[in-house]
Amino acid sequence: MNYRLASIDKDYFADQRDERYSVIGSVVQRSDAFGHVTGRTEFFEDQAPARMLHVKMHRSQRHHARIRGIDVSAAEAVPGVVRALTHADIPNNLYTPLKLIGIGPDDEPILAEGTVRYLGEPVCAVVAETEAAAYDAAARVAVSYEDLPAVFDVEEALAPGAPVVNEYHGHNYFTYEGHHCRRLRFGDVDRALATADHVFEWRYQSSPIEQAPAETTGCIVVPQPDGRLRIHSDTQACFFTLDNTALILNTPPGKLRIVGGTVGGGFGGKVDVAVEPVACVAAMATGRPVKYVYNRYEEMQVSSPRAAERIYIKDAVMNDGRITGRQIRFYADAGAYSRHSPYAITKSAAHMPGPYTIPNVWADCHCVFTNRTPSSAMRGFGVTILDFALESQMDRIARALGADPLQLRLINAYRDGDVKAHRKVAEGTALVEVIQKAAEIVGHELPEDFRRMSSASREGA
Repeated sequence: MNYRLASIDKDYFADQRDERYSVIGSVVQRSDAFGHVTGRTEFFEDQAPARMLHVKMHRSQRHHARIRGIDVSAAEAVPGVVRALTHADIPNNLYTPLKLIGIGPDDEPILAEGTVRYLGEPVCAVVAETEAAAYDAAARVAVSYEDLPAVFDVEEALAPGAPVVNEYHGHNYFTYEGHHCRRLRFGDVDRALATADHVFEWRYQSSPIEQAPAETTGCIVVPQPDGRLRIHSDTQACFFTLDNTALILNTPPGKLRIVGGTVGGGFGGKVDVAVEPVACVAAMATGRPVKYVYNRYEEMQVSSPRAAERIYIKDAVMNDGRITGRQIRFYADAGAYSRHSPYAITKSAAHMPGPYTIPNVWADCHCVFTNRTPSSAMRGFGVTILDFALESQMDRIARALGADPLQLRLINAYRDGDVKAHRKVAEGTALVEVIQKAAEIVGHELPEDFRRMSSASREGA
């Protein structure tokens, strides 16, 4: 009887597997394609509640300064203005989005309080009957500043005597288990470098990359008769946004309802809970629906980009192409606040030293605060630029040795059972076969012994 049940289950799951993979090699229509091309898809801006108000933001005109005063009298005198909001109107003004998974400390105000730390930081929100009145009033908010020294380079930010960007941390780096960076130590890199036939070191640098979605960041908040708030948002993460907004508003999550899931482009850039809290406060203060949406300038200037990263890689290499040691110094520019950058650095460290088995690995991965726009998520952030650097390094080593770049990768590629630098056993690897197939497709001839290599064994590597 037990054997019979086992056979039925096996057949059942085999059928499910066949159904699941039936789309491979086929043209499959996206489930949302028809709505997009016919214009029937509803985005958050398709909502048009009666008596809707508009929020626009007065933003910092300094990279780093103390706020000595905020005068909203001229803004409030603009016809159509309902009220102005400052940090005092936000129930929990200080937050960090990763507190939901226990990563802190709270280090970013919703509306600037006491200090501005990057150009374009939100200082004062204006709520008005029309967008034009809101823009006009936001421009009339008068903020007096006392300028502070600013720092814009990751290594300069870590140098002794550098101005402190964010006093909630007390220094210009995020702390990991008591260390000034996320560290990775595996084997003896110093010995590998000392005994190598060659030592190669190069530096790699990226710039911040804006996601540039067709639809800019925004939301519409509609107060409900039962006291709840219905939030129409283009967030990429509905529950993440709901929970963080509830914490900022100091309200139970059940008092909020997020309506989302349709995003006009995001690519990671719409997970920062940047507009919903302010729009909710405005809706609660006025009892009316409120719309808060970035214009294109704001999307490009103040929405959080992929972090700029600087990477130094030093490799110990033998004449036969084996990389016996890899030392990496990695700096990610978090900008003025943490947001998702501490998590990205952990991802970076976990990805070291790439898909290669290197017996000695040393890495220091720094999450650095500067007076630049806070960076955040974008398409594999923390790994994408690192991969660019690691693979560029492999190509440069191959050129320096006069070696075939694919053969160099095959020699060093990780196999099933190899221990990675962060002490996890590799399984399900397929890099060897992928390289072999890529070589076949492009007509890149590999010697027979390289064509016989397998991810299942290091034999022949």
